[in-house]
Amino acid sequence: QVQLVESGGGLVQVGDSLRLTCAASERTFSNYAMAWFRQAPGKEREYVGGIRRSGDLTLTADSVKGRFTISRDNAKNKVYLQMNSLKPEDTALYYCAARSGRIRTRPNEYPYWGQGTQVTVSS
Repeated sequence: QVQLVESGGGLVQVGDSLRLTCAASERTFSNYAMAWFRQAPGKEREYVGGIRRSGDLTLTADSVKGRFTISRDNAKNKVYLQMNSLKPEDTALYYCAARSGRIRTRPNEYPYWGQGTQVTVSS
């Protein structure tokens, strides 16, 4: 059972940056592909990006490509989402998720989830 805790959200201005952190409890953290999703009010949960177990491959959604970067530190059991040039449409509750195997882009393919951290981008 993997427990995930996100942190780093907040209220920022357009164009600002934030770095989200997801801390995992699992000692075998490196066995899991990790992903970030987000959900805005009234909308479906949206894939933001994922990172392979070894960290050598990331897959980022087109909506954030070039602005958001995912990385991980397996020694610290953490995955990060660096968000630059934030826009109002990035406002959402951001979740990290874990699964064994490969990166997937659908939420129902991830059995482990954190509680989310709110990101609000004000114009």
